Formats: sequence, C-alpha cells, structure tokens
Amino acid sequence: MSRTEDLDQRCINTIRFLAVDAVQKANSGHPGMPMGAAPMAYVLWTKFLKFDPDNPGWPNRDRFILSAGHGSMLLYSLLYLTGYRDMTMEQIRNFRQWDSITPGHPESLLADGIEVTTGPLGQGFGNGVGTAIAERHLASLYNTPDHNIIDHYTYAITSDGDLMEGISSEAASIAGHLGLGKLVYLYDDNHVSIEGSTNLAFTEDRGRRFEAYGWHVEHVEDGNDLGEIETAIEAARLELERPSLIIVRTHIGYGSPHKQDTAAAHGEPLGAEEVKLSKEALGWPPEPDFLVPNDVLAHFREAKARGKLLNGEWQSRFSAYEQEMPEQASRFQAALKRELPEDLDNILPEFKPGDGPMATRVASGKCINALAPKLPQLLGGSADLAPSTMTLIEGAGDFEPGQTGRNLHFGVREHGMGAIVNGMARHGGVIPYGATFLIFSDYMRAAIRIGALQQAPAIWIFTHDSVGLGEDGPTHQPVEHLMSLRAVPGLVLIRPADARETVAAWREALKLHRRGVPVALALTRQKLPVLEETQADGVARGAYVLSEAEGGSGAIDVILIATGSEVHAALNARQLLEERKLKARVVSMPSWELFEEQDESYRESVLPSRISARVSVEAGVTLGWSRYVGDRGASVGIDRFGASAPGDIVMDKLGINPANVAGRAAELVAYEPGNAVWDM
Repeated sequence: MSRTEDLDQRCINTIRFLAVDAVQKANSGHPGMPMGAAPMAYVLWTKFLKFDPDNPGWPNRDRFILSAGHGSMLLYSLLYLTGYRDMTMEQIRNFRQWDSITPGHPESLLADGIEVTTGPLGQGFGNGVGTAIAERHLASLYNTPDHNIIDHYTYAITSDGDLMEGISSEAASIAGHLGLGKLVYLYDDNHVSIEGSTNLAFTEDRGRRFEAYGWHVEHVEDGNDLGEIETAIEAARLELERPSLIIVRTHIGYGSPHKQDTAAAHGEPLGAEEVKLSKEALGWPPEPDFLVPNDVLAHFREAKARGKLLNGEWQSRFSAYEQEMPEQASRFQAALKRELPEDLDNILPEFKPGDGPMATRVASGKCINALAPKLPQLLGGSADLAPSTMTLIEGAGDFEPGQTGRNLHFGVREHGMGAIVNGMARHGGVIPYGATFLIFSDYMRAAIRIGALQQAPAIWIFTHDSVGLGEDGPTHQPVEHLMSLRAVPGLVLIRPADARETVAAWREALKLHRRGVPVALALTRQKLPVLEETQADGVARGAYVLSEAEGGSGAIDVILIATGSEVHAALNARQLLEERKLKARVVSMPSWELFEEQDESYRESVLPSRISARVSVEAGVTLGWSRYVGDRGASVGIDRFGASAPGDIVMDKLGINPANVAGRAAELVAYEPGNAVWDM
C-alpha cells in the first residue's frame, strides 16, 4: 500500500471509529451506516465538495445532505475533521447528550454545515431536490454570460430506507422530469434495514426504477474502492441535464467481525468487546478512544484550505459583478438576507367593501400577483391544483426542462412538494410557497413538521379550508386540520376572514419569512363579503376586536371569538343578540400563534378575563378552544365529519350559523353568576 493509500485508509477509519466511539460512549445510536459509508463520504468531501468552514454561509457552496440522518455521526465527524469551529471534539464526545449540538439526528439550527434537518427517511431526499431547484432559479435570475455567481451542486447520501419511503419516489419523479443535473445522490446500498435483509420487502431493481424516472445511474460494486467512487462522481457531474444516482454497494458495520452485514449493526452500539475486535480487524489502535492522528487531521484541513481558496476566488468574481452590475448584486444580497421592499403595503392590493364578495383564495392569488413583479425571488406552485388554489403567477412562465419560469408544477405529490419547498427555503435566496387543499395537508404533515423544526420559512397555502367547500363531501372537507396545524410548534397558522384580512395575512407571512418562521394560510373556496371593520394591524397581532358591544367594553355580556369565514356568522349572531338586548363583542382571531406573541395587556384588552361568557366559532373540531373560552365558555364547531351538499347548506345543517351561535351565547349569559337563572 502506498503512503497515499495508507493515509486515505486511516482517514476513512478515523471517520468510522469516531462514529463507533461516540455511539459506544452514548450507549445509543447507529454505528453501522457510518462504518459502511465512510469511504464514499471521504471521497466526496475531500475531492469534490465545495465548502468553506470559516464562511459556512457562502452562497455558492455545494450543499451536502445526509438524508440517512440516523448516520449522523458520519456528518459530525466530517464537520469536526474539516474544521467547522463549533464542532469540537467535546461535542463529538457528547453525542446524543443534553445541550450538545450533536443530537441523534442532524439538526440544521444547531451547527454550521448541517444544511437541513434529517432523520425521518426520505425528507432529506426531497430537500435536495428543492435546493437544486433554488440553485437553478437563482442562476437564471442573477447569472450573466460574463458572471457565473451561482453555480453549485447538491449532493446527498441516501439509504435503503430513504428509497423505500414514498416521498422519495415523488421527489425523484419530479427531479427527473425537471432534469436537475446538479443533483448527485450517493445511495448507500448496504442491503440491511432494521428488520433484517432488504430482501424481506425491497427487491425491485432500484437502478432501473431511477432510470425510468429520468435519472442518470452509476454503479459502484465495491464501496471501499475509492477510485471507482471518484470516477462515478466525476461522471455524474458531467450529466448536466439529468440528476444522478450513484448506487454504491456497501457493508453496514464494515469491519465488525460479528455484526457486519447484520441488522444488529444498524441502531445499537457494537459493544465494548466488538469495538475492540473491529479496531483490530481494520488495523486501528484499540486505545485511545476518539483517536484522530495528526496527519489525518492535517489532510482533512487541506480540504478546508481548498474551500477557503475557492470561496476567495468567488468573492473576487462577485466583487467584479458588483462593480459592473450594482443593482442586480444589491437585489441578490437583499434576497439572501430576506429583505423586503420598504413599500410593501403599497405593493399589496387594496380591497374595499364595495368590491363585492370574494373568496380568500382569490384574494390570495391577487396578492401573489401583486408581489411577484417586486419580488423575483417569489416562486412556488401547487400539487396539481393551481387553478383552484389560485397560485399561478401570471406571465411568469413555468419552471420546466429548459425553462426557468416561476410556476412550479409539483403534480399530485403533496408530500414530495412539502420536502422540496422546505429544501428551497433552507437553500436561501428564494421565497417559496406550496399549495394544496387543506384536507391534503395530511399527506405532507411530516414535511410541515420537519420544516417547522428547522425553521425553514416556507409559505403553505391551504385552500378549501372547511366543510364550506360543499359537494365534494367529507373526503375533501377538513374538520380536524386547523387544530392539527396549530399543534405544530414553530408553525404560524393564519386564517383570514375576508379579502382585506388576506392581504394582511400575506404581509405577515412575508415578515415571518424574514424571521425564518414557516406560515400556513388557510383560505376559503366560498365567497365572503369584504368587511368594513377589518384591521390589518389586528391581523398582525393575531386577534382583535372587530365589532364592539353596544355601549362599549364596559357593557359586554358575551364575547364571540371566530376565525376565517365564521367571523361573518359571528357578526350576524351579534345582531341577533342585540335583538334580545344582549351585548356581544366580536373578536376576529386569524392566528393563535401571533396572538400568543402579544403582551399580556393587549391579550387582556381583547379578551378581558372578567368576561367568562365566551363562544368560539370555527368550522372545525372544538378540541383546544377551551384555551380561549375557558371552563364556562362554549364552542360552536364540528366534531364529526362533514357531508356532501352545497357548502352553505352543510354549514347550516352542522350548526355553523348565526342562530346557533346566538343561541349558545344567550345560554351562557343566562347562566352567568349573578343572573337569575344561575342562582336558581
């Protein structure tokens, strides 16, 4: 073995045994994947990947995604060895421990160099498609024949489990259709999953499947053959019109005498004796743990130096670009910083009561098209529902093979769309949105959750937001979905009551995007009157007094709290209550999350604690509304599935009507302490 070959092997074994020792010390984790995949990761990181640990946010860096997030120690080892400041040996030793930046699966908010949060299999696969889309879009916006400022690859390591998950099929299909040539995935084909051999459940020809998707496929028969891996990656990089899958035959737990190629190597420590035997088998010193030879570390730091040089060359090119095209360079930098136009309020459309009834999905579409000319970084699409979700950007063209328009067509692939949009958001420089009917948010819930966990600032547009959509019936009528989305930490749900609140909702969605917060907009199919009382600032605060009780705040008998289309039922119920000499305040509450951000005095001003007679009105499950109506309040909602009939009839039959709201409110007032009925 030559000196170079010996150094290569010791570098690979360093990666392997950092992972093994960390898992053993934590007494928890997945040692097998890093042991088998270390060679391909080593070749990629030291010969191809373009990165700069001293400037981890470099816009033109290559993106690396460990879709097989259970092998997190593979990534942490690489980050430490290549010189990312935060990834210290102490952090490696504290793998899976409280307050470490080395949790069981990689989290993008904890450490530089972790592009996306992965672990739920297939999510990283979809994220990578999104980063490749973002790269292509930014290149089309800012590159010129003389200045190539955006030109990078997206690489990922995926696993058998990733490819089994349906989301990867959705994402692979659209990636192949779009011809995302700068997408290169290395598939850790180790033939083992938790239950045993993949022959139990995964026997199709994966290579031919991906070829059918339109991917370029390479095969590496020996996952320890560094030359073969390098040749395959080089071939993939030349395929600029097709994404590439490199199928690398590896061995899980490579080097472990008793656990290699077994499920036992997947998700548990090797055990002290097996660690010792594995080190002996691969010619590695049994002591000390966490060994990093000096020449190995020096070799990895050469990759860091190479990245620093590449970044410096790019900075020089960008300086020339900035001098020649200052306005375009300024727009590029503003997009990366998520800056918004100062005249945002003047850009957004204005609606008045005289404009007539309008579905909030229609108002949202008008917002998108008003914003698009001023925000070229705004792009997105729908899961084959754009004409219904009103999400097409007029005149902007389609994002298709050979085209770089701004309308993405995800096809009927909600889950894939979710992961792809998250990847776009994490890439940066774009404001991505994805749309479907609210009922189908179920199909993409895992992506919504993982996006919120990593603060991927996507904008989700969910239309047909209640049983009010009508005749399609309970299969398409959401009832539990609003509460389901509210249950996701870090996600802001906004459900506007009319066109004017929709404009305010879009304004807040963009501001939240700048803060790195994902947003879900819940919008109606049915037309709603444009209200005179709507307050944009009130939407920004999550809830506000839309209509005060006759006689002012001191005269309130009952508070009606409503969201979305049901605000109109609450307003009409207020009139019915007035006829009974009962005074009702109507509160529009488009966003629980924004309301909870307000100080206590504001929340008290909207929902005075002295008023215990409160009724919530929302065409969905009532679970959770006790938070605002309290023990003595009532909730008008739908704790059952819907029905097929015209939307207004379904709403009425299920009790979402002014008479029912007023009746429930009157009952509460009658039973308030101090009233005659209460004292009986």
